[in-house]
Amino acid sequence: MNFLNKLALLFRRRRFRNDLDEEMAFHRGEAEKQFISEGMSRVDAHQAAARQFGNATVLRERSHEVVGFRWETVLQDLRFAIRQLRHNPGFGLTAIFILALGMGISVAIFAFVDAALIRPLPYYAPDRLMDVAERGAMFPRSNISRADYEDWKRLNHSFSSLDVYSGGGFLLRTPSGSEPVPGARVSDGFFRTLGVKPMLGRDFLPGEDQPSGAKIVMLTYGAWQSRYGSRTDVVGQSVILDNAAYTIVGVLPRFFEFAPRATAEFYVPLLDKQPCEKRRSCHNLFGVGRLRDGVTPATALQDMKTIADQLAIQYPDSNKGQGASVQPLSEIIVGNVRPVLRTLLAAAGLLLLIAAMNVASLLLVRSESRRREIAVRGALGATPGRLTRQFVTEILLLALAGSAAGLLVARTTMTLLKGLLPKSVAEHVPFVSHVGLHPHSVLFASAIALLATAFMALTPTVRLSFQEIRTGLEDGGRSAAGRFWRRIGANLVVVELAIAVILLVGAGMLGKSFYRLLHVDLGFDASHLATVQMVAPDPSYSKPEQRVALFREVTRRFSALPGVLSVGITSDLPVQCNCDTDWIRIIGKPFNGEHNEVNERDVSPGYLPTLKARLIRGRLFTEDDDASKSQKIVINQALADKYFPGEDPIGRKIGNGNLDPKSIREIIGVVGNVREGGLDDDLWPAEYQAIYYDPGPFVSIAVRTYGDEKAALPELVKTVHSIDPSLGTYGEITMDDQINTTQSAIMHRFATSIVAGFAFIALVLGVVGLYGVVAYSVSQRTREIGVRMALGAQRGTVYGMVMRQAGWLTALGITIGLLCAGGCSMLMEKVLFGVRPWDIPTLATVALVLGASSLAASFLPARHAASVNPIEALRTE
Repeated sequence: MNFLNKLALLFRRRRFRNDLDEEMAFHRGEAEKQFISEGMSRVDAHQAAARQFGNATVLRERSHEVVGFRWETVLQDLRFAIRQLRHNPGFGLTAIFILALGMGISVAIFAFVDAALIRPLPYYAPDRLMDVAERGAMFPRSNISRADYEDWKRLNHSFSSLDVYSGGGFLLRTPSGSEPVPGARVSDGFFRTLGVKPMLGRDFLPGEDQPSGAKIVMLTYGAWQSRYGSRTDVVGQSVILDNAAYTIVGVLPRFFEFAPRATAEFYVPLLDKQPCEKRRSCHNLFGVGRLRDGVTPATALQDMKTIADQLAIQYPDSNKGQGASVQPLSEIIVGNVRPVLRTLLAAAGLLLLIAAMNVASLLLVRSESRRREIAVRGALGATPGRLTRQFVTEILLLALAGSAAGLLVARTTMTLLKGLLPKSVAEHVPFVSHVGLHPHSVLFASAIALLATAFMALTPTVRLSFQEIRTGLEDGGRSAAGRFWRRIGANLVVVELAIAVILLVGAGMLGKSFYRLLHVDLGFDASHLATVQMVAPDPSYSKPEQRVALFREVTRRFSALPGVLSVGITSDLPVQCNCDTDWIRIIGKPFNGEHNEVNERDVSPGYLPTLKARLIRGRLFTEDDDASKSQKIVINQALADKYFPGEDPIGRKIGNGNLDPKSIREIIGVVGNVREGGLDDDLWPAEYQAIYYDPGPFVSIAVRTYGDEKAALPELVKTVHSIDPSLGTYGEITMDDQINTTQSAIMHRFATSIVAGFAFIALVLGVVGLYGVVAYSVSQRTREIGVRMALGAQRGTVYGMVMRQAGWLTALGITIGLLCAGGCSMLMEKVLFGVRPWDIPTLATVALVLGASSLAASFLPARHAASVNPIEALRTE
């Protein structure tokens, strides 16, 4: 069929050519008859008719272009374009490299944006899944108490299902001893709400999350692979978690991931209420709900607020001021990284624009160098459309090669960027595992390739005009070409420099923000601190006195290790979160049922001294502050300022909202503000209670050393296991490393390093573009410079003339760039820390760096111009 079609097309073309020749012959004959009737000889009439009719070949080509598309001309253009690039490999390779760099980086960043913000979550109808939480005065999104969850589930009319999950972990018994493993407790319908079915076995059944239910567990795919060798007979087997036997009922599918509990290996039902969950005021769960058909998130939020208001009236002691929060689940998973990814995508887009402008400049220079060739071809009958198509073919060939290379750059860049994210952070941003050249990324790459091609094709094709053919034939169009290049090329360079300014300012502000984040006042000395987490399992350590004895033994054994200065134990290490809070009421102060929420930390007597926290007044804990004495607490300066302004808090007492006798504690000391929350979180009021009053099974140990704290970590773990092999340890890390690997620090470092890389590339491309404009301008003005010097112009004058041109372009680009950068930095405000959008030192530094770099790049062509030999310059012209 294809052969017949081609044959038919060939006959149609031949017939069209024959008809066209016959038509042209007829018109020439008529014109010849007219000239003969006017008295011309037959020979003169024939020549006059031919002149009047015009070039038959040109007319034939134009007619073909009007009536049809000829593949043979496309092949001719393609072969000619390949020959041109082969004869100028430096130009071709440079253009392809710049295109590949700009496109590859843009596609790589888009792949991250696509995976995080565009592609839906891997659940059934993910747009109907909502994160459901409570809302407090200090927490826009806070945990739900188990009692509130049960009421919310029963009373709401917006969700077809509402389930909860909590974090935590277990002690897994293995042949080599107890090993802490991450896990989660969930309500029975949790996986059904998400729309996830087990790969093996079954889901939790309705009612299997109730107290006194059977102890069952579901494995994640990773745990099934790593711990059970992907055995299909794992269902029904028993696993020991926290010294209790659980039966494996199912294995979750490979694609399943749940970012809020990304590291969990074992999922168990809620079952018996933990001591905390017996109180309505204890908040330790988060909810996820599926909206009913036709219900909007706003309607669901209003519904939950109504229920929260009812519970606040019914239980004022625990629920007064407690609201509700309903937002898409996707917002919880990717909300924190959205501003960073948008910033990176915008930066990548600017870099792509600079790359396209550089290639357009190269093409423009090349088209100017081919002015005589274009003029000759035009004089021989080539139409503007024919010439334009030739140029577009060459540009398409470059774009195709650049796009192919760009995809390779994109894959490499994706791998490098994923490697910049530590495993601890990547686990909580699961979209990273989905980053790749998926259909969305390929479509995006195709779109920007087309746009870049159109942009690059625009500049050289505007020069293809028959109006300058005569000038091109006389002297190659040097004067006109030079003026055009200086005008268009200069404008392109100004835009490039302005974009470089924007990227440099963005990188500078992100870098300054990152520096200030890492140098924020911690309220303690983070150097030479080694930390390790420890779990005391039941039933060996089920009683408080057993845990107290264990903690004292750990302190004694750690203190005896070589190089150890001091040891402290706490329920939560600093720079983690504003969480594990307490509601306090101050005796002697007016109270209207409000929730005065403060961070609560249980600490050993040596903990605050080990941190080197500053004691402002009063005293710290001693070994005598245990359960046999009345309760004592130490507060931080933020709590003293907020609740005891202008007063001495020492000796004052606080309790819970009901002032239960067991909750009454006496303030014995005030310490400086230790940053308990993240690096970019607000400082919260905090209270420190002696851990010997009511110790929990999960604690963190901080050890201050003389020398290298990292070298002490293995010995700390070994010492814990020597005390009792059943004790679990995990998370051994130095405090400095812990601070540097917090999510806020890593995201700031990630954004800073990438934008800084973009800014450096933009600086190089912008400066090189300026160099090209100035150097080309000098080459075009060689005769003028020679005349000036022949008439007595000094080298300094020539230097000044060239440098002034570069200076004006640089100044204009920097000015426009600074104005635009100020507006762009306001859009970056969400990713900045401690830096104002209009940061004058950053703007001034960028202007100085770019100005110096640009003038340095302009020095070489200025030096070349000043060294022109007037005689040689005039002779060559």
